[in-house]
Amino acid sequence: MLEVVQTFAVLFAELFVLFLGVSFLVALVNRRWGPQRIQSWLAGGKVPAEVKGLALGMITPFCSCSTIPMFVNMLNSGVGFRTAATFLISSPLLNPIIVSGMWALFGGRIALSYAAIMVIVSLIIPVLWSVLGLEGHMRRVKVQGGKVGDDAPWQGVRKESPVALRTAWEDLRPLLLPMTIGVAIGAFIYGAVPAESLQFLVGDGIWWLVPLAAVVGIPLYVRLETMLPIGMALSGAGVAVGPIFALMVGGAGASPPELSMLSAVFKPKLLVGFVASIVSAAVIAGYAMTLLA
Repeated sequence: MLEVVQTFAVLFAELFVLFLGVSFLVALVNRRWGPQRIQSWLAGGKVPAEVKGLALGMITPFCSCSTIPMFVNMLNSGVGFRTAATFLISSPLLNPIIVSGMWALFGGRIALSYAAIMVIVSLIIPVLWSVLGLEGHMRRVKVQGGKVGDDAPWQGVRKESPVALRTAWEDLRPLLLPMTIGVAIGAFIYGAVPAESLQFLVGDGIWWLVPLAAVVGIPLYVRLETMLPIGMALSGAGVAVGPIFALMVGGAGASPPELSMLSAVFKPKLLVGFVASIVSAAVIAGYAMTLLA
């Protein structure tokens, strides 16, 4: 039991400081550049628009409640479909909190490999949607909100920092309960569950565990940040890394609340394409992590 408590304390402190710090930096960035300037930047310039959408997704740790309105407003502002779709895919799966958390819990090699895979996936999937003609299966909707900043004048880092810190805390506060639950489950698995009881999930030679985990992850309503400590604990208990990552990506990329919101934006064919894309991304990530391990 002492090991469980110690593991919980270390993991919770590590993730709390990490999430608050990264959210603070993101809040400063969002405060510095307002939504109109960001959308204008996305619409033109020498850098490919899809790369800009990817970059925006990588620095904005949005959940689906913010990502989807932002996605629609980008389209309403004249941003191309591929650019907006790249943002939609990359934001929940490839933001600084996730990559930093993976680095802290799984090591730099795994974190960088995951990031590279998600970069490729986020850029390729919107192209495939366009090639398959799914771009025309959007509903015409208008959504207000989804702002990444406001238009008040920037007052410098010193004056903006208290506001950014409050914003970071407000962003983190809804995550405290799921993060606590996730860390508690992870600590329990790591310290109290015998490793031999999980050996059936090791996955050596069992190819179907990765796609099964990807599909099972879809009904789970989890943020990837919440699953990180659980994934680390499962890995420490001997569970194969591949199914763990497939489960995390599937759950974070296409949860039921997100699919419910997307049904107001996507027609059925595009919605099915979205789910299939996330499952494919989860399977690719799972097999890639298996090879790396």
